[in-house]
Amino acid sequence: MFQVLLQLPVIGVGLEEFVLLLIAALAGGAFGAAIGALPAFIFTGFVVFLGEGVAILQREIGATDAVSSGALATDITGTIGFGMVTGPHIAFAGGVAATAYAGQKYPEMEPDDWDYHFGKDILYAFGTKPDILAVGAIFGVLGMVFTLFMGGIGFPTDNIALSVVATAFLARLVFGYPLVGKVGGSSILDMSPFEREEHRVAADGGTETSRLATEPWLPHQYKWSGVTAIGIIGGILGGYIWLETGSIFMGYAISAMSLLFLNLGVEKIPVTHHITLLGAVGAIIAMPAIGSEPAALLVAGAFGAISGLLGEVSQRVFYSHSGTHVDPPAMAIAAFMFVLGVLYLIGVLPNAGYLAL
Repeated sequence: MFQVLLQLPVIGVGLEEFVLLLIAALAGGAFGAAIGALPAFIFTGFVVFLGEGVAILQREIGATDAVSSGALATDITGTIGFGMVTGPHIAFAGGVAATAYAGQKYPEMEPDDWDYHFGKDILYAFGTKPDILAVGAIFGVLGMVFTLFMGGIGFPTDNIALSVVATAFLARLVFGYPLVGKVGGSSILDMSPFEREEHRVAADGGTETSRLATEPWLPHQYKWSGVTAIGIIGGILGGYIWLETGSIFMGYAISAMSLLFLNLGVEKIPVTHHITLLGAVGAIIAMPAIGSEPAALLVAGAFGAISGLLGEVSQRVFYSHSGTHVDPPAMAIAAFMFVLGVLYLIGVLPNAGYLAL
């Protein structure tokens, strides 16, 4: 099967390289299951921060004979940070799928302080349990293949983010969860059942006290006004970082690293990597057309707010009602970058941010 797949020119790799990526993706997906999906993504932030820091340093001091300009940073950011080791489509996606599997297979493992379905506990590290690691490994490979294929055919979006979403939905199907789930409020966007602490209605008509009727992705970050506010703030900062350093992903990395505090239990840490990333993209798109850095920052703030709101709509539709994690930031990035990619291809925008189209 792999030989047939590799005969397709869209994959863009030879057999030996594909086998190399396959083995590494198996390990990367298992790694995400072992340490947990969110810890794996926090590692993404640290590695990308390192890679982008090296890139900035190289640009400042110039290339050396030993390392061509950008090559070392590409190895760190692309090959490791967004590659087989800590790439979100590999390690994070493997951890998400492993958690979905464990939510059905091992409900007794659920921590006492976890209020949602165990299939959503992406903080949970599964250690060395072989079957759970195998699920992570398989989904790591699926994420790698999907990303290679979509990139190979030139699909105009962030295909790492798209892969994170696709494999999360696949995990729901494979492990018997509904794609959307039963809506607990008056509409699919209604979060008021959570605010009233309502619980789900059981099959016999009683109350299923173990599950809330609606489970927002972030209990401290779901109100429209707050999401808009942090979107503007994060977008401006992401745009400013790009203007001052030339790094598109430095703001994203800082946002991802900040989730260490959320993972450690610090309350109300906002999740902003989809916001800072699109803020940088907004500044990149605005500068050729506007030529004013202050104005570009305003565009960055607007892009950050839009991305934040897209993430919130995504969580209300696809996260809150089913029993596994489908990542709202990845959905926001994939959707927003798709729109920008299409607008660039039809000549409306001067560029598509970091997309190579």
